Amino acid sequence: MSFLPVSREDMDKLGISQLDFICVTGDAYVDHPTFGIAIISRMIEAAGFSVGIIAQPQSDVDFKALGEPRHCFMVTGGNIDSMVSNYTVSLKKRNDDAYSPGGRGGKRPDRAVITYCKALKRLFPETEIEIGGLEASLRRFAHYDYWSDSVMPSILVDSGADLLMYGMGEVTLSEMLNRFKQGQRLSDMHDLRGICYLTKPENTPFGAVQCDSFDIVRENKKAYAKSTRKQYDEQDEIYGKTVIQRHGNMMLVQNPPQRSITQKEFDYAYELPYMRAYHPMYEKYGGVPAIQEVEFSITHNRGCFGFCNFCSIALHQGRRVQTRSEQSVINEAVMLTEMPNFKGYIHDVGGPTANFRHLSCDNQLEHGLCKGRKCLAPAPCKNINADHSDYISLLRKLRSIKKVKKVFIRSGIRFDYMLLDKNSDFLDELVEFHVSGQLKVAPEHASNRVLDLMGKPHIEVYEEFEKKFYKATKRCGKEQYLVPYLMSSHPGCTLNDAIELALFEKKHNIRPEQVQDFYPTPGTISTAMFYTGLDPYTMEPVYVPRSYEEKSMQRALLQYFMPKNRALVEKALIIAKRRDLIGTGSECLIKPEAHSTERKNINSNGKKTKKKR
Repeated sequence: MSFLPVSREDMDKLGISQLDFICVTGDAYVDHPTFGIAIISRMIEAAGFSVGIIAQPQSDVDFKALGEPRHCFMVTGGNIDSMVSNYTVSLKKRNDDAYSPGGRGGKRPDRAVITYCKALKRLFPETEIEIGGLEASLRRFAHYDYWSDSVMPSILVDSGADLLMYGMGEVTLSEMLNRFKQGQRLSDMHDLRGICYLTKPENTPFGAVQCDSFDIVRENKKAYAKSTRKQYDEQDEIYGKTVIQRHGNMMLVQNPPQRSITQKEFDYAYELPYMRAYHPMYEKYGGVPAIQEVEFSITHNRGCFGFCNFCSIALHQGRRVQTRSEQSVINEAVMLTEMPNFKGYIHDVGGPTANFRHLSCDNQLEHGLCKGRKCLAPAPCKNINADHSDYISLLRKLRSIKKVKKVFIRSGIRFDYMLLDKNSDFLDELVEFHVSGQLKVAPEHASNRVLDLMGKPHIEVYEEFEKKFYKATKRCGKEQYLVPYLMSSHPGCTLNDAIELALFEKKHNIRPEQVQDFYPTPGTISTAMFYTGLDPYTMEPVYVPRSYEEKSMQRALLQYFMPKNRALVEKALIIAKRRDLIGTGSECLIKPEAHSTERKNINSNGKKTKKKR
């Protein structure tokens, strides 16, 4: 077992004169199954093909390092969107990148997929290119681009790639590899599910759902919002139809979503011979920081029926939950215990939502997930199957493995789903065995009106969970705390809503060290709200905080207790006509400004005195 080739020297050692496939990624080369490119490349290898890795290319020399592949280049921006990686929500350039050597930024270009594809097309004009991963998947249609404040065309148009594989690609890749064995090219595979391609309008397939064209949605925000809903409504593997959108003299075609991965296939993908480490060439830089969070973590599921509007998972991984078998997860845990630097702690057994271990209901097997509705918000569906017994069984077996001291759960927990369970077994075991002092949860806000626009449960649900969590913690004799994730400036959130959240924090003694401003990333429903000022599902107007000043005030309100934020909090309270919250009462957010500056005056006797005002 060894790393895949990254140089001609590696190819020579393996006796390879020309690789079948070359994978190009915006991340450093980390051969671990939490890195999408690692799964893709190892599946290619397991299918009997040769494959090499070009990680974070900077020049023509880098792109040509492995020569020209026999079949195609496969390009991804990496685990994280390149623009999110490179810029903060306030559009400031980041200096760090956990997915780069030494954690230093600058190795990943802006719009990495487009940049890489253009270079490859210039250097290898006859070689086909397939793109995939998060950055490509979420830009498959015309999309609002926050960084340029404009609507951009499908990434297929700007990149010049031949085919886009959207979503989680294992099933589509397997079918694609079989086609390559039959002598086909990417241009012969336009019938595959789970892919997008560009074609001449006369070749457009019949029966497709048509979105307004790029030219229309670029100019008409109402059309953009309606197109967003159409795109989301066709993402179910049972009833999802082909979706088309015209781009100039070409038609973008999204074939129906690929079927979900089976448990056997899921196990197979995660049991391939990964090195589970970064490539040794990064040692001189201090390694790749991203491996630290995942080195001793286990993925047991994917997909999320929580379907929050600001999250990309529904459009990328899908709403249907898929799981690995219990035995596969246990085998991985045993393997972790045999690694030389294992200290006895499994850091996570999770996924997008850790406590989802089966489908939300049985109806979706035949009918798919309900179009235009959510399983948990604003109120849970009556058909939901809230049962943690499988997950509890898995965790118990992991805890019993020799050398395992503790099994933590650090990825997201849906507390609303947990509360629907008929008993408290999971909450009790979570508190007793799987929390490392603090449990991170995501109520996101306290205003129910804003939570409805987020697609989250109402705040009363969180308050019920909070009571049960601390009661369970006290019962097992531990001192543990909830750490809520909170978001400022989401579409729909006014200054008064931010004040409501600040008052909620004060009531519950929450003092967040970090607050996330809403980040309008490509493809999400919330981003459509941000750009259009409309809710795509109701077409009702949505207030959007846009100015730097207002977003700064909303963020400051969520950290009202910090002295550095006092001036902004006071200004927000005055604008919102909430001067009643400036004072010394128990309900007040800030104290009055101290006006005890001294000035010198001369009294009637001509002597200097100090007078306070």
